[in-house]
Amino acid sequence: MLASVFEQYAADSQNPQRDIQLIADLIAKIRPEKPHEVEAAIKAIQALCYLLHQDSAKAQLLRDAILQLLSERKPISLYLIARHSVFTGFFTELRRRISHKFLPEAVDTAYLIDLFALFFTKTTDARWVLAVPDAVWLELIDALRFDEAPSTLTQSCRQHMIAASQALSYRIAALGLEPELLRNYPELEKHTSPFIAQQEELAALFGQNTGEIDHILVMLDQCRVIVSKIRRNSVQTGTSIRLTNLLQRMSQQIARLETLLHILTKQSSATFEANANLEKVHLFKELVYSECHKNDVGEHWQENLEVMALRVTENASRTGEHYITNNRHEYFALMRSAMGAGMVIAAMSMIKILVAKLHLAPLTEAILFSLNYGFGFMLIHILHFTVATKQPAMTAAAIAASIDAADSKSKEMNQLIAMIANTVRSQIVAIFGNVTFAIPTAMLIAWIFFAVFDQHFITPEKAHHLLNDIHPLKSGAVFYAGIAGVCLFLSGLIAGYHDNLAIYNKIPQRLRAVKWLQKLLGVSRLDRVANYIENNLGSLAGNFYFGCLLGGMSAVGVLFGLPFDIRHIAFSSAFVGFATFGLDFMLTWQTVTYAALGLMLIAFMNLTVSFGLALYVAMKSRKIRFKQWRALLRQLASRLNQHPAEFIMPPKN
Repeated sequence: MLASVFEQYAADSQNPQRDIQLIADLIAKIRPEKPHEVEAAIKAIQALCYLLHQDSAKAQLLRDAILQLLSERKPISLYLIARHSVFTGFFTELRRRISHKFLPEAVDTAYLIDLFALFFTKTTDARWVLAVPDAVWLELIDALRFDEAPSTLTQSCRQHMIAASQALSYRIAALGLEPELLRNYPELEKHTSPFIAQQEELAALFGQNTGEIDHILVMLDQCRVIVSKIRRNSVQTGTSIRLTNLLQRMSQQIARLETLLHILTKQSSATFEANANLEKVHLFKELVYSECHKNDVGEHWQENLEVMALRVTENASRTGEHYITNNRHEYFALMRSAMGAGMVIAAMSMIKILVAKLHLAPLTEAILFSLNYGFGFMLIHILHFTVATKQPAMTAAAIAASIDAADSKSKEMNQLIAMIANTVRSQIVAIFGNVTFAIPTAMLIAWIFFAVFDQHFITPEKAHHLLNDIHPLKSGAVFYAGIAGVCLFLSGLIAGYHDNLAIYNKIPQRLRAVKWLQKLLGVSRLDRVANYIENNLGSLAGNFYFGCLLGGMSAVGVLFGLPFDIRHIAFSSAFVGFATFGLDFMLTWQTVTYAALGLMLIAFMNLTVSFGLALYVAMKSRKIRFKQWRALLRQLASRLNQHPAEFIMPPKN
């Protein structure tokens, strides 16, 4: 089969594109029917190696075809790109990938980077190319006998690679002068920048035509250290999509320049393998992966936003640690805080019922509901009260950090289980505080209304309607509780995003510099306001937008004709209180049972959905692949069996 490709090549001597066709046909023969059938690809490559060893003429044909492509088909752009998005912005590249999914770009055979689309025609080609061991690809390189190639071809290939290295070096130097980078690492302006120094060293290297690259590697390593420092410092200084994209581009270009230098000089370092051919194999695999994933929207989104997600979840983690109680003092303080929130939520539920009685247009009603919820949740935060369902989105990041530690050190597993126990009992007591005060406060409000106006706050029909809304079988309460869980999760992300925004954009410092605020509030009072915003902007924004999400969800359902609504445990509890008083406490035991079951299921869905989504994002942002789930569940079940009280009440000590 492989021999027939060479026979076709010899017969097609008049075709100027026959070199391209030869390589494309050979890859088609090597390609397995299914991408996971790597053994078939290995056997095909080894068969090609055997054929080339047996017939030196065929080896020369394939070798010359490859070298002509590398010397005549403008390969510089292929060498430059580590990933297809390396020289474009986030949204520019996102638009390009989406548009090219539907309308692929035209192929210009004058450029080697476009020819890769003709060689690797399937997006799954990267799977088997990367899975084939490096040793097998090295066998193919040996079989091609590049040392026997004409010097004119090899020298031309080398010159193109040198030009690509110089272009990469210039681009790294230019990125090192980006204002965004200098803002986050001002030391570059005080000392000699390694981004500039590496370009000078590289110019000297090729100008003198020497094989010494140690100085360049040192400079590139310093560049990599600076990129790592900026990423680490973003925990305190915040980050942006632009900065994230900039750091990603710099990392990719530094790695690609090091690869090209090792191939050119045939020297090694701690980062790369000693053999230059092995560097060529690694570069080849990177290029194939880049070609196969050039329009992969999911990969582009994940690569660029994982650092942003980490910053957001880190901010949420710091907030979430305050929701985890470790002793009885914190435990009862959280209970009192949750009780206070229950009282406020009962008042918010009263306002919602009053607004609903007005029978306004859906959009107006949704706006008023959103403002009621949003300002109410902000008031709860300002008063240092606690909404139970806000906990999971915040605590998930803290647990993810513990999972990361437990995966690397088994001895940390006990600490992880202890944190889970602390989180569970903190969640239980917070729900207890919300529910036990929301219901009686709602009853108290209804009684005051009855005493003042001599009529019930809600009619019996409205009371039955409120009870039916949380019925686990006759309504979509459980599903709607899941929607509320998604809103809770999103509010956690919004809170973390605004915390990052406050730090990165230096909002407190900018507030202190506003002249009219200094005159209005005074310097000392303005300083306190700026400090409060620095520490609470994320929480205030998260609470307000959470209220908007809850208030606007039913309007979304009306607008699109979809079964969209929300059920929140605290508000549902308050509505039960209003309904109970509205029916003069004349509830059957079946009604009480279904109401209690509905509240429990609503609470379960609120917590499970929000916590699951938040934990997933937190683990993905940290690239955690926890492998000890069975051990964790086994030890967790053992702890629950031996010390069940720990999951309800903290020990006295």
